[in-house]
Amino acid sequence: MGSFIAKSKGFWDVSIFIFALLTTILFQIVSNLANDLGDSLKGTDNENRVGPARTVQKGEISVSQMKIAVFIFSLLSLISAGYLIYISSKGMSQNTIYIYMILALLSVLAAITYTVGKKAYGYYGLGDAFVFVFFGLVSVMGSYTLYSKIFDFVSLFPAIAIGLLSTAVLNLNNMRDQVNDKLSNKITLVVKLGFNRAKFYHFCLIMIALISYWGYFKFELTSLIYILPFVFLLIHLKKVVQVLDPKDFDPELKKVALSTFLLSLLFSIISILF
Repeated sequence: MGSFIAKSKGFWDVSIFIFALLTTILFQIVSNLANDLGDSLKGTDNENRVGPARTVQKGEISVSQMKIAVFIFSLLSLISAGYLIYISSKGMSQNTIYIYMILALLSVLAAITYTVGKKAYGYYGLGDAFVFVFFGLVSVMGSYTLYSKIFDFVSLFPAIAIGLLSTAVLNLNNMRDQVNDKLSNKITLVVKLGFNRAKFYHFCLIMIALISYWGYFKFELTSLIYILPFVFLLIHLKKVVQVLDPKDFDPELKKVALSTFLLSLLFSIISILF
């Protein structure tokens, strides 16, 4: 999203795009591996978990092997991020370069400490805030600035939308796992809110994302094509309201994740064509 907002404004560099995408994927891999490790070590991944069994939980990968994997992919992500900053640095101020270096380190740290460590913030109801910041504001606005070399707020509304939709994925995950999370002392925001209020919170995430994204286009009727994926999300909201058994949230995770991807993809295609 951040890359093609830049393209729509006349900024583009294929090398930046490739390494921004690679760095993002590596950050996500670190997050997934670290979550597998952290929840397994804390006993949250157990026979009562509703979602799919993870690799350490099933014994397919040992704890020591997973620690090595987290280290390797953390290192790879930092190398990729470092090269991304290097190829984007022409025209950047020294302070901006330092900010990107710090953000790269914080991204890896946030990916790991969501579930790993004695003070893992995911166990204190802070996961939603971190997902919104790193998967939304940092990823979209940060990517945009790599091309433009100017930190402005042109990408703020799409960044908020992507951040909220990413948070909605986490919220669904936490609604699905709420019973086991509470028993395992993983105090997510859903555990704090309760089942019904978590549903209302989910509704707010989706609707504010819609308003924010459409706001980027100044609510013009001609921009309705950009928000077509929200049709699927509105249908999804109806399903969420009807869910009584937490395990039924599991298939809804894919719907929100794929709709978010489709939102970015549609914007990208239109940016290329027009």
